[in-house]
Amino acid sequence: MSLGCRGGISIELKKYIPVAAGMAGGSSDAAAVLFGMNRMYELGLSVEELMQRGVRIGADVPYCIMRGTALAEGIGEVLSPLPPLPPCTILVAKPGIGVSTRFVFENLKADELERHPDIDGMMEALKKQDLKGLAGLMEAGNVLETVTVPAYPVIQRIKDAMLRAGALGALMSGSGPTVFGIFDSRQAAKRAYGVLKRGHLAKQIFLTTPYNNRSFGG
Repeated sequence: MSLGCRGGISIELKKYIPVAAGMAGGSSDAAAVLFGMNRMYELGLSVEELMQRGVRIGADVPYCIMRGTALAEGIGEVLSPLPPLPPCTILVAKPGIGVSTRFVFENLKADELERHPDIDGMMEALKKQDLKGLAGLMEAGNVLETVTVPAYPVIQRIKDAMLRAGALGALMSGSGPTVFGIFDSRQAAKRAYGVLKRGHLAKQIFLTTPYNNRSFGG
């Protein structure tokens, strides 16, 4: 990938996103390096140009460059911006296991899937800023669960715990094993945090809110 510069850089990486978690941690690292190189070497590349180079590294890198809420098509590199998530609290929980993305895709039987995500319904809910409507469509939102959940039942236990604690919806992130739950009450999310912690269902648990800022790196 020629960026028209010579020399090299030394990078010290301090990771906060769990490894092998289905959260595009490696792709976000790659996106950060592209942003940094663009600034350090004053290359003047636009976000679109960075995205074109990023897809050569990995399918999730263009999204990590663009950020915000988006519809991803193709292998994930064809991105269309969508309205941001309505205000909410998101609980993220990763059990103490790692999942191989290759294993998941090699065992996915796409022609046997009985349920598919309602993408149009989700986009309409985003346009209406209907958080409950969006969360209600999450159950069939990740077909990779058909592989990962049977292999690692703790994922379903985490989802069930979040829903019992008041989550509007809960879903596995990417190829897993991380689960995220959407809450319209921060207090309910904190209660779910406590349930997961006391039950030793997850090794890493985070409370966060949606990230909707598209200005970074522009």
